[in-house]
This record gives sequence, C-alpha cells and structure tokens, in this order.
Amino acid sequence: MKISVVGAGGNVGATASLTLAQRDFANEVVLVDLARTEGDKTFYPSKGRGLDQWQTAPIHLFDTRLKGTTDYADTAGSDICIITAGVPRKPGMSRDDLLSINAKIVESVTRNLIAHSPDTILIVVSNPLDLMTHVAWKASGLPAHKVMGMAGILDTARYRAFLAEALDVSPKDIQALILGGHGDTMVPLPRYTTVSGIPITQLIGKAELDAIIERAKVGGGELVGLMGTSAWYAPGAAAAQMAEAIALDQNRIFPCAVHLDGQYGINDLFVGVPVKLGKGGVKQILEVELLPDEQALLDNSANAVRGMMADLDRILSA
Repeated sequence: MKISVVGAGGNVGATASLTLAQRDFANEVVLVDLARTEGDKTFYPSKGRGLDQWQTAPIHLFDTRLKGTTDYADTAGSDICIITAGVPRKPGMSRDDLLSINAKIVESVTRNLIAHSPDTILIVVSNPLDLMTHVAWKASGLPAHKVMGMAGILDTARYRAFLAEALDVSPKDIQALILGGHGDTMVPLPRYTTVSGIPITQLIGKAELDAIIERAKVGGGELVGLMGTSAWYAPGAAAAQMAEAIALDQNRIFPCAVHLDGQYGINDLFVGVPVKLGKGGVKQILEVELLPDEQALLDNSANAVRGMMADLDRILSA
C-alpha cells in the first residue's frame, strides 16, 4: 500500500503523513511539495518533513517508510493520493482570487498525480473543499466513487468534541452526522446524534445544543482567530482516517463530500453526505430520512455550493 500526500510541506499535509505512518498500515508514504527559495538559499520542506517523521519511527514504533520529494515521479503507483495543496486567503486577496488560484493548483496537482498513478483514489482537503473536489474529479477523469473530499469527518469531530466537553463524557461514545457543504451552511442533525445510543436531546438542553452547533459551524474560524492560521491537526488526521478505511477495506460510515447524482434530490454536485468507505473508494452513498426542515437546510447548503461553482466557472472562463 502506497499513499502520497501533496502539500506535505505544509501543516495539514504533514499531519496527514505522520498520522498515516503512526497507524502503520501503509508500506510507504510519499510527501510531495515544492522547493522554497529565500534569497540565495533553497529549502525542501517535504524532504525535511519526511526525514524528520521517519526518524520518529523508532519512537512511535512503525514500519511505514516516509519519503519527501519534489518530483511527482516518486508518487508512481500510489493507491491513494491526498491533496492538501493550496493557499490560504491573504489580506487584500479577493474571494475570486482565492478560487482561481486554488483551482489552478488543484487541477495541476491532480494531473501530475494521475500521470503517474492512473488508477489511484483521490482524497481532497484543499479549500474551498466542495469546489476543489469537483475540480480534482474533472481533472482526473476518474469515476466519481474514486474522488472524495474530506469535510464532514472534520466538522463532525468538532461537533463531537464540543459535546463531549459539555457533557463531560468520552468523545469515543458520541456518534453524530453532519450533511452539506463544508462551512457555515453545513447541516448538523441532532436527531442522529447519540451518546452510547442515548439521543442527545435527552442529555442536553436545546439552547446549549444550538450554541454547540453554531460553534461547530464556525469551528475553523475560531481556530484562525486563536492561531492566526488555519487548523491542521484535525484536518490532517481526518484525511488519514479516510485513507485507512479505504486501504483496509473497513466499510466505515463517514460523512464525505461526494458526487451526488439524484441522491437527496441533488444532481451533479459534490456535497457532504454519509457514505461507506472501503476498497475502491466510495462503496455506497447512504440516504437517511430527512424531515422537511432538514431537507430545506441541505438544499440551502447545496445551493450555496452551486453558487460558488457558478462563480468559479465564471472566473475560469473570463
């Protein structure tokens, strides 16, 4: 089992690669990123990260070999590729600028990966997540079940972590489901949230639960406010968890951004819904029953994603 992580010179990609290695199910993890020149010096972040992480093997007790590189040829034969490449929005940068830059990066990265691993499975982490997953799918030419975005696992993890804190229980015992696009239009479903099978509504008041849901929706923004940059531990770990489920054919049920073709009344759009992940990628898209108000929230989230898709098409065709 060979897994490549593009953008591994950055924090999200580096977290994903180290998490993969620590789980010790892959033979090789390849860390890919560009070299960086500052003045008269050239640095190789992915090579440095790979070497540093490999040196933790005797400490963490794993056998997975880690290799950092700037050459996509080193990714040849990858069973799974995780794409974390992209730029964060910077002061003075418009939303259109961010969409255009990251779309071009993800498209280029995808084409380079597919050139060396035509049968790979793609997990996209780059933002805006739902759009970049669509870009990768189009650029790859892969069937839809082999291309997915990491979003719902991260959003659900934040939601579960906040609930565990509020209830003073183990996060291991909390199960939850979040649908929709990644961001403030995501759709948490309290009806499908339980603690060891106990409905969450029996354990916490509506006002407190609503506050936790709102906090989960803006969880990424909260971290940016605290650190001055985007999160990386939870996103990187979430991507690694998806790769593990696929590699080990675990048939795990996770909320992921996948291509919908009529499910939930949504067509030709990547949106977060529950899926079964295992050998080959997305084995099944699960359609849970939604109440009218829940369906309306999901439709609103999907429309927001579709609006951004229209913006991206306009930008790229200009």
